[in-house]
Amino acid sequence: MFVGALTLDLLLGDVHSLKEKRGVVRPIIAEVQKRFPAVAVAETGYLDLHRRAEIGIAVVSATAGNCRDVMEQCERLVAGRPEIDLLSARQRIYDDEE
Repeated sequence: MFVGALTLDLLLGDVHSLKEKRGVVRPIIAEVQKRFPAVAVAETGYLDLHRRAEIGIAVVSATAGNCRDVMEQCERLVAGRPEIDLLSARQRIYDDEE
């Protein structure tokens, strides 16, 4: 068993409040959940900053390759959103030995 963890650091566009931030981040999370129903996704960081967001995505699979493929597809999906800039993406894969 392999667990993949993807952390996406986002810079939000023209956002001036935490309420506007929620209006940008929630649809991104919903789109990832809709397109990849087997992954877990949540806002995991920069909760008090209105122009930054961190989204965490977790994948469980029988192979490391499948984890990597799903995480890369999720990253491309989020990076393609015009209202955000993807500052960094970090992938980690854990196996049952760790």
